[in-house]
Amino acid sequence: MTPRAADRARYDRATAALDAPVAIVDLEAFDANADDLVRRAGGKPVRVASKSVRCRALLERVLARDGFAGVMSFTLAESLWLARAGFEDVLLAYPSADRGGYAELARDPKLAAAVTVTVDDVAQLDLIDAARAGGTEEVRVCLEMDTALRLLGGRVRIGALRSPLRTPAQLAELARSVVRRPGFRLVGLMAYEGHVAGVGDAVAGRPLRSRAVRAMQAVARRELAERRAAVAGAVRAVAPDLEFVNGGGTGSVQHTVAEAAVTEVAAGSGLYVPRLFDDYSSFSGRPAALFALPVVRRPGVGVVTVLGGGYPASGAAGRDRLPVPYLPEGLRYDPREGPGEVQTPLLGSPADDLRIGDKVWFRHAKAGELCERFETLHLVEGDRVVDAVPTYRGEGRTFL
Repeated sequence: MTPRAADRARYDRATAALDAPVAIVDLEAFDANADDLVRRAGGKPVRVASKSVRCRALLERVLARDGFAGVMSFTLAESLWLARAGFEDVLLAYPSADRGGYAELARDPKLAAAVTVTVDDVAQLDLIDAARAGGTEEVRVCLEMDTALRLLGGRVRIGALRSPLRTPAQLAELARSVVRRPGFRLVGLMAYEGHVAGVGDAVAGRPLRSRAVRAMQAVARRELAERRAAVAGAVRAVAPDLEFVNGGGTGSVQHTVAEAAVTEVAAGSGLYVPRLFDDYSSFSGRPAALFALPVVRRPGVGVVTVLGGGYPASGAAGRDRLPVPYLPEGLRYDPREGPGEVQTPLLGSPADDLRIGDKVWFRHAKAGELCERFETLHLVEGDRVVDAVPTYRGEGRTFL
């Protein structure tokens, strides 16, 4: 029996009493992935990205481990919800236009002490001030810098379109705007290098692309390390008490922590290890989050149909954004149909061994987005379900 076949047998035994669709997290794999992130972080704290987990119980589990500290959240409403639930260090990594949320933040000392908001434009500070509605609590602020690699005199840009602030002078100017403005305190700097942390450099069957990505990322890491150090120095000259400089992501942890200017790294997808994180040469994780769909039809030889399955991931549309049939090994989509809204045909010889009601296990292309499809994650140890915990959706929270 192959390791994957053994996992399938375990998961089938563990969920034998549960009807599919069902989602699980293998706790042994989850914990091993957490240990690997801490190892790669080399002593610097890992801030867990909540959008890649979307389950309070699992956020609490990982934050109870040595090496993890703080949450990186994705909306202001989520940040306030987590802070009210007892999370004491929540960095909102994306600018917000949630006026009601800012009013609540500025009125509540507990929330204001726990939540840090990210800005990259004076207009965002203006929006917060206008939304205060009489609230007098000091708002903790983090600046975000652009990490994109620019080549050929800026004509070629590689990286996410995020912050407009790129140079030490630009970041220092916004830092001065924050420290001069009453009601704000500058506490952090963040820089997410998505073109390094979120792009696989060892794509199966595409050796030329993989070599090109590795070459690009090597250049990007060198350029960013130099510029991030300069930006951090410029911002610290304005705000000497800066608490953190955040960088990285699951795919770049070990590279980012090598920069002296960086005080912490962010990661989240590396806990679940979805399909998109199979294509990295620098680390290898264990798939921890899976979902199962039930076989409901047998249309013919070498084909079964499962209920549901159309769970594409965000990003530029393509085959890499689709869930992948994982267990049993050897199943594939019908290229004319793909994963469907309410049913999905699967082709391959393993289909002939599947009966009506059997489970087919899938991996999502991304991490936390799986939790927008399920209210509950069943936690598996060995061949037993040891707990069932709600996702954000299961707690009635759909932040985006």
